[in-house]
Amino acid sequence: MNIAYYYHQLGLNNGSTLKQVKESYRRLARMYHPDVNPCDRYAQEKFIAITDAYKFLLTVAPSEVSSEVRSPVTINTSVTNRTTTQPVTKTANNYQSPQSSQSSVQTTSDESTSPSFIDHPHLSDYEQKLKHDCYLHLQQLIKYQRFPRAIALVEGLVQRLPQDREVKQWQAIAYQRWGRHLLDDGKFDKARSYLKKAVKTDPHNRALWEEVERDLQRLEQIF
Repeated sequence: MNIAYYYHQLGLNNGSTLKQVKESYRRLARMYHPDVNPCDRYAQEKFIAITDAYKFLLTVAPSEVSSEVRSPVTINTSVTNRTTTQPVTKTANNYQSPQSSQSSVQTTSDESTSPSFIDHPHLSDYEQKLKHDCYLHLQQLIKYQRFPRAIALVEGLVQRLPQDREVKQWQAIAYQRWGRHLLDDGKFDKARSYLKKAVKTDPHNRALWEEVERDLQRLEQIF
């Protein structure tokens, strides 16, 4: 599933605003609420579906963005190094975004393949906010091991920002973490598929390669 799927659940076009998401959800919730349809199984399932879509889109749907120009931030965006986030700073739009600095690669834990955020000066205000909101949501999804939803989120973001190499890193990380989870769960064929998909998505990420290699070694030892 991607962002377009969740918009479709609410009867909206891809890219509809947060205000439109809220209005559509309120309308559909009144229509399909279980209290209104106590014996209608379809209505109950539809209510669950629109509620899930609403919760998801709250984090990614664009709000009304100011036309003020944000102060550009110049940062080394080399994809072969990982980054760590620093305290957030205020921008011209009163929108908080974390600045990043280069750090040495640590490959002994999942921290080496955790999503990092770079404030890219070539993105528009709307794209920056969309990316930042998705970044925060992605962190939470990975933290609580909701990997399929994390993958759906980042795959949708890739469709919106196809040239953003950092978003591709996030996509690869989501694949790798889901592959590791599947490996721990004994779903070996599916785990191998997602691990290979991770390195194919971000082939220049050395830290990711090392993590995937460890996971594949564990898989080979099982057999």
